[in-house]
Amino acid sequence: MTVTDTTPEELDRVLAAAARAAGPLAALRPAERARLLRAAADALDAAAPELVPIAMEESSLPEARLTGEVARSSGQLRLFADVLEEGSYLEVILDSADPNAKPVPRPDLRRMLVPLGPVLVFAASNFPFAFSVPGGDTASALAAGCPVVVKAHPGHPRLSQRTGEVLTEALRAAGAPEGTFAVVHGMEAGTSALTDPRVKAGAFTGSVKGGLALLDIATKRAEPIPFYGELGSLNPVFVTRAAVSARGAEIVDGYVGSFTLGTGQFCTKPGLLFLPEGHGLEEKLVEAVRGVAPAAMLNDRIREGHAHERDRLEGLGALRTLVHGAETDAGVAPTLLATTAKELLADPEPILQECFGPTSIVVEYADADEMLAAAEAFSGNLTATVHAEDSDAASLPPLLDVLRDRAGRLIYNGWPTGVAVSHAMHHGGPFPATTASIHTSVGTTAIRRFLRPVCYQNTPQALLPEALRDDNPLRLPRRVDGVLQPA
Repeated sequence: MTVTDTTPEELDRVLAAAARAAGPLAALRPAERARLLRAAADALDAAAPELVPIAMEESSLPEARLTGEVARSSGQLRLFADVLEEGSYLEVILDSADPNAKPVPRPDLRRMLVPLGPVLVFAASNFPFAFSVPGGDTASALAAGCPVVVKAHPGHPRLSQRTGEVLTEALRAAGAPEGTFAVVHGMEAGTSALTDPRVKAGAFTGSVKGGLALLDIATKRAEPIPFYGELGSLNPVFVTRAAVSARGAEIVDGYVGSFTLGTGQFCTKPGLLFLPEGHGLEEKLVEAVRGVAPAAMLNDRIREGHAHERDRLEGLGALRTLVHGAETDAGVAPTLLATTAKELLADPEPILQECFGPTSIVVEYADADEMLAAAEAFSGNLTATVHAEDSDAASLPPLLDVLRDRAGRLIYNGWPTGVAVSHAMHHGGPFPATTASIHTSVGTTAIRRFLRPVCYQNTPQALLPEALRDDNPLRLPRRVDGVLQPA
């Protein structure tokens, strides 16, 4: 099957349908939308035997990884269904009228969240299911009550087309309004949709360059719209001297396994490992990296981009090459570089650039002050990791404070790769990790990106949304006159 770019006429029909669907989809009760999400999840699971082979062919990823991605994608659809049925995501607040309030009487005020409208999702390349057509952006936007138009990633067009058909058919059969979901193809279709006034928000996972270009379009529209971009991250790891002494070999294995996982094509790949001077782990690191077999990358464009950035880093005088990962017919082998915190701090910008792929840098620091100074040199990141021991507890707060201001997720004695889909997960961070650090693209609070607050004042009961009526027909948890009340 050859997938062609969406024509302007086709795009107009898709956006018109999404605009027509917005009102009816928003009007569905939360439990009714939950039913749609579960139908989509069931259809995705049922289609896995057909979809996974297409994904393997287009992405070079192994079957087990892709099968797990399907389960992750259907699982998050069901998790958002649970969120809808629980109801607190609407943030319903009721303040009763108070004629005796000072300094002025207070009217009856009732507040809730409502859907933004049609959402444009730019699919990612590195997770053909979990961050693509059926990914977290799609799941959270549909849960919010927003029609979704996915701009497919060119790295897996046939998979995107077929997955879109599976989801569209499932949603239609479950009673979703026509136009609730669609997939379009081509760069021109994506940029045109982002400028269209019928689109009310955008979501993106990809490169800094691409994300900033789309952010510029979204914010310079006649009606600027929210644009939630995940752009890039270095995910530094800081290891104390006590941790090296206690479990240096274990840390080496964990680090190498993490930065080479998926051929280094995870947005949470640890790009720099900070070790104390005299750590004695260089030989183990080199041996471990050389022991990782070459593996295919997602596509030629990403492989070439990695090679270009790796070669640029190797050409910096501040870095030395411990292992140069050769490219073979089997794929790309990992590269390990090294420098010192002193060299990094002398000119951080050329070093602190994301290299998407199996390349990472070991940085030696002299003491705790130098490690702290190095942490302060970073801009925004998705994650930051600390490996330490109980004996370090008194000295760690300054480092953790610095990292908290620069990362959306702090990992202690673990590794950043692997992002759990859960209620507490935050997958975001200060710029340039994301364009909106107060939001997440993974986890149940991702739904908040596609909702906006509306307050009703002195509105008759018959004209209020069900969520705001006194009798609470939806049985929602609500805050009434400052007191949180269960459903």
